[in-house]
Amino acid sequence: MEALISVPVVLPLLAAGLKLAIGRRLLRLQALISVLTLATVLAVSLILLPAADREGPLVARAGGWEAPIGISLVADRLSTLMLVVSSAVTLCVMIYSLAQAYADQEDRAPLSIFHPAYLIMVAGVSDAFLSGDLFNLFVAFEMLLSGSYVLLTFGGTESRIRAGATYVVMGLTSSLLFLVAIAVAYGATGTVSMAQLAERFSVLPQHIKLLVELMLLLVFVVKAAIFPMSAWLPDSYPTAPAPATALFAGLLTKVGIYSIIRLEALLFPGGPVSGLLMWAALLTMLFGVFGAVAQTDIKRMLSFTLVSHIGYMVFGVALSTVAGMAGAVFYVVHHITVQTSLFLVTGMIERRAGTTSLDRLGGLMKLAPLIAVLFFVPAMNLAGIPPMSGFLGKLALIQAGVADGRPMALTLVAGSLLTSLLTLYAVATTWSRAFWRAPPPGIRQTGTVLESEEREDPASRAHGTEGITGRAIVTSVNMPPAMLGSTMALVALALSYTVMAGPLSALTERIATELLAREPYISAVLGGAR
Repeated sequence: MEALISVPVVLPLLAAGLKLAIGRRLLRLQALISVLTLATVLAVSLILLPAADREGPLVARAGGWEAPIGISLVADRLSTLMLVVSSAVTLCVMIYSLAQAYADQEDRAPLSIFHPAYLIMVAGVSDAFLSGDLFNLFVAFEMLLSGSYVLLTFGGTESRIRAGATYVVMGLTSSLLFLVAIAVAYGATGTVSMAQLAERFSVLPQHIKLLVELMLLLVFVVKAAIFPMSAWLPDSYPTAPAPATALFAGLLTKVGIYSIIRLEALLFPGGPVSGLLMWAALLTMLFGVFGAVAQTDIKRMLSFTLVSHIGYMVFGVALSTVAGMAGAVFYVVHHITVQTSLFLVTGMIERRAGTTSLDRLGGLMKLAPLIAVLFFVPAMNLAGIPPMSGFLGKLALIQAGVADGRPMALTLVAGSLLTSLLTLYAVATTWSRAFWRAPPPGIRQTGTVLESEEREDPASRAHGTEGITGRAIVTSVNMPPAMLGSTMALVALALSYTVMAGPLSALTERIATELLAREPYISAVLGGAR
């Protein structure tokens, strides 16, 4: 099993190098390499998850060097579950992007630039989930960020370059802070191995321990777009191509959340910052959901809901209980799948109608009923309609908050209920305006696409998203079956969490117990080095 742990990191990097060597030739071979690579990573992840659940944390040591000197890749219950979900999502998004590229006859850049960058980002995400020391976690973030920079600015339009500049500045700033935090942690303890840090932090003076914790939290707060470091996300994500936006929304912020879960459970259990995290969770919920309600563009509305629902995950982590941590992990799994599928459907809406501005949309229920259903189902799941997984995850967190009983925990319960209601209002309003109502004045239905007599949509331009610029913007309205199929697969995966709620909840409870116990992780990594 240990030999398989490095596959999710190494294989995408090898495939990206091979695709860059091939260049713009043999496009179908490049597509085959991408799909086979991600399918193999998914298969390996499915093997590792039951093994880690059965045997405890599995450790691979790079170059045969033992911890804490060598680099350790650790596959425990949490990291393998995250690998399974992320691998399924990245495979579906890859199929979606390939179908879109072939349908639009994009035979130049997408396969020679887009997908190598995509695979590098996938390798970085996998490395972040498996990393057993802080510096390797930093390297993982740099890998996924370097790939995301390319994907975000892909196409070189003015709006994407402008949004990319903000994203790059935030990424580089947080990376610099991460390096400083690692240096302080190493200076205080003499190690960057997370297992050894867990032991040595327990004997450090409280003020040094608190300083390191706050520095690391600040880094991951930026990367996860937690309030007050949330404003960059709604301005950056909507400008990217639909597959990239879907992957960013589903995975990148969750890597930051995963790091916070690992940080708080392993290194700083029961630390004094739990109250601060509760306030951050509440303000993140409210900031995001109030922003979502005010939007008139689907991409920006979903970007704000992404921010608000990150607050639910922080809520569970801040409770520092088995029930809270289990609820947070369940909600992370749910949200990765649902948010990705919503952005993929939004890409199909833009392809079908030429815009995502609600001021220019209407009547799509008649023209594209399947797309309407594919948006409605995950939207209701996101809002937490029973008995979907969104409802189950929120219920678990609310029960954990009530069981905690502290005034701030109960305040968070009230905030989560308000956020859920406003999320339902935002997504229901969006669905009604885009699909159910008649086309607005100035827009007419041709039977194949919605067309506008106007030359430009000022609201979309102001937000940096693509707007209608006359009939010429819609060059193709056919919806490739693979785009529909990959999106349907993700919607079905999210619905399966309801069917598998019992086993999945039991698994997340075992994950939370293992995380808070700490000893299984530390013993597996250090072994005789203790």
